Order: sequence, then structure tokens, then C-alpha cells
Amino acid sequence: MTSAENLQAFRRDGRIVVVGASLAGLRAAETLREEGFTGSLTMIGDELGEPYDRPPLSKQVLTGWVPAGNTKLPRRREIDAEWLLGVPADGLDLAANHVHLADGREVPFDRVLISTGVRARPWFVESEAALDGVFVVRTREHAEGLQRALAAGPSRVLVIGAGFTGSEIASICRERDIPVTVAELAPAPLVGALGAMIGEVAADLQRAHGVDLRCGVKVTQLEGDAQGRLRRAHFEDGTTIDADVAVVALGGIRNTDWLRSSGLAAGVWGIACDTGCRALDLNGLVTDDIFVAGDVARCPNPIYEYRLISLEHWANAVEQAGVAAHNMVSAQADRWPHLTIPLFWSIQFGVNIKSVGVPTFADEVVVTQGSVPDHRFVAAYGYRGRVTAAVSFNNAKWLDHYRRLIETAAPFPPPCPAPDQPADMKPVPVDFPGPALLAQGATVVVTGHDPSERRVTAAHQHR
Repeated sequence: MTSAENLQAFRRDGRIVVVGASLAGLRAAETLREEGFTGSLTMIGDELGEPYDRPPLSKQVLTGWVPAGNTKLPRRREIDAEWLLGVPADGLDLAANHVHLADGREVPFDRVLISTGVRARPWFVESEAALDGVFVVRTREHAEGLQRALAAGPSRVLVIGAGFTGSEIASICRERDIPVTVAELAPAPLVGALGAMIGEVAADLQRAHGVDLRCGVKVTQLEGDAQGRLRRAHFEDGTTIDADVAVVALGGIRNTDWLRSSGLAAGVWGIACDTGCRALDLNGLVTDDIFVAGDVARCPNPIYEYRLISLEHWANAVEQAGVAAHNMVSAQADRWPHLTIPLFWSIQFGVNIKSVGVPTFADEVVVTQGSVPDHRFVAAYGYRGRVTAAVSFNNAKWLDHYRRLIETAAPFPPPCPAPDQPADMKPVPVDFPGPALLAQGATVVVTGHDPSERRVTAAHQHR
């Protein structure tokens, strides 16, 4: 048979397994059917329910606006799949083309998509993590439990970690007039994602809303009473606070443990893949039949010097799933690259925060529009003289403009035609915690608009 005949046979009778019944997994399955795949489709997930939306869990669900059970993802179409839920995958055999399940079953495949996502990082002492009143927020069950605890009116909530999730939870506590202490090891909230300047703004915002914000501190112990209920937290400096609810918001762990013996390039940062979402093996070779999408994918981005980037972003999961699914059932010449510019959003303390691009890939930042004291501004990020990202506080209407600047490798600081441009647009060091892992490389711009046409072309550095 010719390669075209083999592809047609696969599209008609092939076996595709999706490991990870997630947002990315569901959108990929829908795309497979839309692309004309009529073979067998199996969805494997460790949770009992079908895929649901996670961003509302730390937003609308905790406020009580949306019941956790109402977060099920809408179906764009029927996918005619076999659902194997409630049992996680615990191995991948690339030689025999089988997915091993924790209950001993083996699921054969011709091609597999891995979209296992991340899980919440638990508190480091298991007995303390098990105390009544200690929570993480990742699943519907987590959100339901924390929502009930907040509705009961705790005397104080301790949030450990001031990233986006921790900051959103602190915001919800203040909306409910619940006293809240936020403990953050870094110098300010959001500093690991957005840098020191934005971190100072976030810190002022929290304190202005009555948050007891403690930065540069470490929680060392969660203390319970004789009934196993949380009562107190101990800090490294010897101080304590009384609290009956603690939320551990220390980020996520990518679900790659089950691939340890698979031969794939999988680790704590995710599963390495090419821009076509094909997984790499331990030798760095591209696999033919293993694809990756969503939070667990570690994908190179040409705009960011081909660095392998893992993104816990809703839009990235959807778009990457579409590219992966298309490529699974397409000939080599018809495959698409995943070249999406990341987009992220958060609502906290009455402020809508949105970002485009990768702020951590920057050495300078400048406020280009609006007023920082009014918490209504846009800040642009640059690396070696070109725009790489932008963040807006209550000023998101301009982000499409900054997306175009990123895609065209526009010079930094960017010329800004806005009427609210600050009088003194002075860039400052972006100042992320930890070492800066930036390297010199080619400057590229994204060309084309249709996913099948998106390509990159080299551009000269701005001097």
C-alpha cells in the first residue's frame, strides 16, 4: 500500500487512545472526529466524571456563583468514544503499543495522545496535609470542600503561596469578609510569573484589600488539635498564627510519573515534543505515533528561541489539542505547527489581569499605557531589544496590539500610539527570582493566519 492508502486505512479503522480525560483530551477527540477519523477512540481518565472546566474552580465555584457540578465541559459534537474512567494509566509500552492501566488492563493503540495535565502539589508533611481544614484546589472535589469551609465562616484562612491561584483565593476570602493571611517565600505575589515591578503592584493591591500579606517567609508546620482539625501554623522565624483553614497553593506537579519507564523524554517539566506535538524519546528523536497536548506538553516556541515551554493555560490546551489531533490523522506535508502566542487571565481584588506572550522570557519591563497607582495600565516586556510579552491591569483591550508586536519582533520599548501613554516610559530590569536562563538565538516572526499556514521566518535583530 502507498503512504496515502495507509493513512486512509488508519483514518477509517485505526485505534487512537487519549490518556487524560481533560480539556485538551476532549477537544482533541472532537477534532479527530471533525477531521474524519472513524476508527476506535478510547478516553482514559483517573477521575470518575467526564471532563470539566478547571479555571472556574478557583474563581466562580469558591464564590458560590457556580456549583462545582456545573463545570462540565460542553460538547461541540459527539465523539463516539469508549470511556475508561476512574482508573489511571500507569505505563506506556512503545514496543507493543499498549497503555497499561493501574487495574492491570492493557489498552492497545495505533496512535496515542497524552494529555494527563498536572495535579496539585500537596503539603510536604502527609499527616499535616490530612488535617481537617487543609486544602489544595485542583479538582471539583477540592473546590467543593473548600467552598463549604469558606461558607462556614472560618476565623482566619491561611493561603500558602501567592501565585495566581493563591491570590485568587485570597481575593475571594476578602470578598466574603474573611480574615486571610497570605504567606509567600518570594519577595512579592506573582513575582515568579510577572517579575518584581508587577509583584509590587500585586502586593499593594492585596494589602489595600485587607490581606495580611507576609513575603519572604516560610511556613514550616501546620498544627492540629486532638480531633485532627487545623488550629495553628508555624513560620520559620518562630512566629505563629491561628487559622482553621489553610489552602496550599504551591503550584502543580505534571503527571509524568507513569511514563518513567516508557523511553519518552518525560520529567518534572513535562513531556518534550516538537511543534507538531509529537513526543520526543530519551535520545531526542521524534516519535511517529505518540502525541502530547495541554499542561503536560513541553513544546518549543520559535519566537522564544526554540526553548521548550510548558504552559498551564486554558487557551494553549485547546489550541494545542487541535494541532495534535489534526496531525495525528494527516500526512506529513499537511501537518501544522503549534505556534500560538500564550494568553492568560486572572481576576482578583476587582482587577482583571491579562497577559499575552511569555513574561518570564524578558530582561526589561516598561509601563506603556495607563496609571499604575490606579491599577489600570499595560506593561510591555522585552528581551534584547524586542517585545516578548505584555501584561494588562483592567486594560485588556490593547492586548491584540501587543500580540502583533510580539509576532513581528517589534523593537523594545515599543512605540505606543495610545493617548494614555505615561510621560516617562523608562524600562526597568524585570527582576525574576532565581537565575535568568536566557540565551542568544535567532529572532523570528510568525507569518500566516490560518493554522495550516502559520510558519516562521527569520528577522534581523533590532539595534
